[in-house]
Amino acid sequence: MKHWVAGRRWDPAEVDCATAVMLKILDGKCKMNPRVKVVMVALYDAVKGRPGLRLGAEVHDFIHWVCGRLARGAGATAEDPLWEQPLRQQVYEYRVLAETMISRPVMKAFKAAIRRDGVFDLPPECEPAALAEALPC
Repeated sequence: MKHWVAGRRWDPAEVDCATAVMLKILDGKCKMNPRVKVVMVALYDAVKGRPGLRLGAEVHDFIHWVCGRLARGAGATAEDPLWEQPLRQQVYEYRVLAETMISRPVMKAFKAAIRRDGVFDLPPECEPAALAEALPC
């Protein structure tokens, strides 16, 4: 994933899209299948250091903080009943804010581009189980 990300020219709006998808996954509102979710988390992890158009360091720091909380025992996503309500509310607010900053056509174009680039057609070493071990959450 990191090699693919490094070899591709990233528009700052696409970095924002990857960030918004990560927030949606953390919020438990992402309807993607588990394999696609793992790939999207890996994609976010690979692009998070690149500049976004509207979403910056504050959002990335927040995601990092939430992932740290989850790693310490709250579960993998907001769907876990161990999530504390204040944390769930903060993730929701960041997600909604991010989604309002990205137009629907921009998000659709981002998803179409990564499908076209074959991001979801990864070799066996990039299957969800292998990717999950290296992910931030």
